[in-house]
Amino acid sequence: MALPPLDLPTYGYVSLGGVTAGLSLFAWDFTRWFVSHKKRFAPKALKDLAPQVLCLSYGALLILCVGGIIGAIADWSLWGTNMVGDIVLVYGIGASTPAVTRSSQLALTPGGHAAVIVITVVIIAVSSRRGFRWDFVRQTIAGISLGLASSIAGAVGIVIAPSVSWLGDLVVGLWQ
Repeated sequence: MALPPLDLPTYGYVSLGGVTAGLSLFAWDFTRWFVSHKKRFAPKALKDLAPQVLCLSYGALLILCVGGIIGAIADWSLWGTNMVGDIVLVYGIGASTPAVTRSSQLALTPGGHAAVIVITVVIIAVSSRRGFRWDFVRQTIAGISLGLASSIAGAVGIVIAPSVSWLGDLVVGLWQ
């Protein structure tokens, strides 16, 4: 029995302000990582950076969800970062905030959506075991802000979405 969709509104639009907010959130944690490790390519340093990159990738996947509760939360987060970034750019330095959304949208396959649910469960399990982590939240929101961008900032969405869709389809048996 197929359930009807929730028909929650989707946003799917990123402005220069949203990308600026996403890059700023990424820069916050990356800068702290960078200055705290002298040997940046040592395994310990890369191990400390890995959760940030994974949460950034997870955020990009969230904004590619087509709807539902998780997709709506991602859309509302994108709307919020767009508004914050636009306000800072317009009223902070007098700049304009054009749209920088990718012209062709990526979409996750059904297996990719299943993978997003599994990844969400893993992140909740890790967070509940080790305590709430603001760095996970910052990087997830940064990924949401950057996932639809048409620039190099949106490359994470272009790279990660097909990989997760393929892997999700393979695991659940949808891949032929």
